[in-house]
Amino acid sequence: MTTKDTMRAKGAQAIGAVKEVVGKATHNRKLEAEGKAEKTAGHGLDAKEKAKHRLHKPWH
Repeated sequence: MTTKDTMRAKGAQAIGAVKEVVGKATHNRKLEAEGKAEKTAGHGLDAKEKAKHRLHKPWH
């Protein structure tokens, strides 16, 4: 997994978490849902990159 891809995934997770918390605090359902979706997308990117890394890892 490249550093750039890792930062993109972790960034999406962090931004999504912040949006979700702010949405809950302000009772803004749209912002909360957007945060959940962005956080989930970040987890998906992270999982994709980890799977890609496992496929390219040499077998021992």
